[in-house]
Amino acid sequence: MNKMHNLGTVIRFEVVRMLKKPSFWLMALGFPLIIAVVFGIVFFSNQATMEAAEKLTEQKFSLAVTDESSIIKPELLQALGAKIAPSRDSGVDMVKSGQVDAYFYYPPSLSDSKVEVYGKDVGMFDNSRYSAVANMLLSESVNSQVNPEQRAVLQGAVQVDATMYRDGIEYEGFKEMIIPGLFLVLFYLLIGFFGGQMLNSTVEEKENRTIEMLLTTINARALIAGKILSLIILALIQIGLILIPVVLIYLLAGPQLQIPSVDLSNIPFDPLRVGLGAAIFAFSFLLFTGLLVAVGAAMPTAKEASQWFGIVVIFIFGPLYGVTAFITYPDSPFVRFLSLFPLTSPIPLMLRNAYGNLPIEEALLGIAILAVSAVLMLLLAVRIFQHGAMQYDSKLSLKALRAKRNS
Repeated sequence: MNKMHNLGTVIRFEVVRMLKKPSFWLMALGFPLIIAVVFGIVFFSNQATMEAAEKLTEQKFSLAVTDESSIIKPELLQALGAKIAPSRDSGVDMVKSGQVDAYFYYPPSLSDSKVEVYGKDVGMFDNSRYSAVANMLLSESVNSQVNPEQRAVLQGAVQVDATMYRDGIEYEGFKEMIIPGLFLVLFYLLIGFFGGQMLNSTVEEKENRTIEMLLTTINARALIAGKILSLIILALIQIGLILIPVVLIYLLAGPQLQIPSVDLSNIPFDPLRVGLGAAIFAFSFLLFTGLLVAVGAAMPTAKEASQWFGIVVIFIFGPLYGVTAFITYPDSPFVRFLSLFPLTSPIPLMLRNAYGNLPIEEALLGIAILAVSAVLMLLLAVRIFQHGAMQYDSKLSLKALRAKRNS
């Protein structure tokens, strides 16, 4: 127990050191900021597009029309002060000679031929006003010929309320996935944000040659445990910094940004699935934290350590190619292998748990394998660090690790 008496000191030092780095806050606040910027751009773009479309249809210009389809209502043409051109060629000549600003030709069959629009050039963006008015004439003419119910069908405005049942109980698939699915999203975000920090957490001291001084006062096990626990604390801080702004944006500006409305009070909360998701997330995070720390401890420089991060990313992101199989064929041997092999199991287990096709016995077996693998990986990270801390010129190989252990 005495060997771990400096654990709190290591945790405090690592957390404070990271919180003092501008890069941490840039990374921590960058994701919510990007979300806010993207939603802001979408919102203002939609607003500008809608306003521009309304202004285009309201702009006044002289017009001639030839309607061989007999769909356009004469009263609409009268309201616009449009002239009737006897033929397509005469209408085009009216535009060329400057008698009118625009000419619309509606062919006999709108399903087989295109509506032709000719107009006086008024600029790249303002030229679209002619097409907007041509479409408006068609829309208003057709709408006046159908009743409100038919109009709703044609405009795709009919709402459909679908109710699904699973095992005789009403089931809302999307809402059921929200809370368990958050663990999958958080896992990817944290690995993405802290993967490099996990990898380099043990390399920095080796590169600046302070590791000898540290190990004279702090036990290697306490040092590694402190670094890993500090990463977990920083990850919790990161989760808060990500979720709080996102939730606030959704609650305060969701309707304005046209975000799909979700009644948070009606989101199902299944304690079993949430508990399983939390356990899978926790042990998966510990496993990959231990793996990245172990890889970093075996490398002499951060540059060499970073080359291994791509291999780890393959294990993390690789299972995404089997998303369809995880949902459609959960009982296949391929899916079960990926769900139980520790380096690939986090994504299949969390995704299947969120979707609801992960049997409890398979979930418990997967969690047990992850837990054992995480503990073994953390112990391996400590062992690698103990033997590779003073190795500055080359990476620590498994052969060298076995030789040192036997000696």
